[in-house]
Amino acid sequence: MKRSSSNRKIQVFINFRGEELRCSFVSHLVEAFKRHGINFFIDKDEQKGKDLKHLFARIKQSRMALAIFSKRYAESSWCLDELARIKKRADQRKLRVVPIFFKVKAESVRYQEAEFGRNFWRLAKTSSGEQIKRWKEALESVSDKVGLTLGDKRTNKWVHRVLYVTM
Repeated sequence: MKRSSSNRKIQVFINFRGEELRCSFVSHLVEAFKRHGINFFIDKDEQKGKDLKHLFARIKQSRMALAIFSKRYAESSWCLDELARIKKRADQRKLRVVPIFFKVKAESVRYQEAEFGRNFWRLAKTSSGEQIKRWKEALESVSDKVGLTLGDKRTNKWVHRVLYVTM
C-alpha cells in the first residue's frame, strides 16, 4: 500500500496495469502527486490473486479515480474488477472518474477493439458471463467520460496534464 500521508483520507485511487506502467508513467505520476501534496493510493504492495476487498475499500474511501487504460490493461481481471467497482461508485455519484488513454484509443477501450480488444477477449474466454458483462459495461461507461489521451509526448507533459485534472 502506498499513500502520500498515513493520516489523511485517500483522495485519488489509481487503477492501471502494473506490469506495463508501474515503472514508467505511474512512477512519475506518483512522484508528482507527492510533490504537490495530492493524497493517492496505488496497489503497489498488494499480493496478486488476493481478495480484492481491501482494494474495494480503498476505492470507497476515494473521491476520485484515475482509470489508466493501456494496451495490456484488459489482460488483468484485477484491473477490470476494480474498474467495475469504480463504475458502480461513479454511477452513485460518490466518485469522480477520469479515464486516461495511454497509447490506446478511447474507441478501442469502449468497443474492445484492436490490441486492447484482443487482450480483453482472450481473458473473457476464461471468465464467467456475468463477469464479462460487468467488465464491458464498466469499459463502455468509463471510456465514454471526458478524459485524457496520452500518446508519444514526453512523460513530463503527461504528468502535468494529469495533475491539472486532479487538482
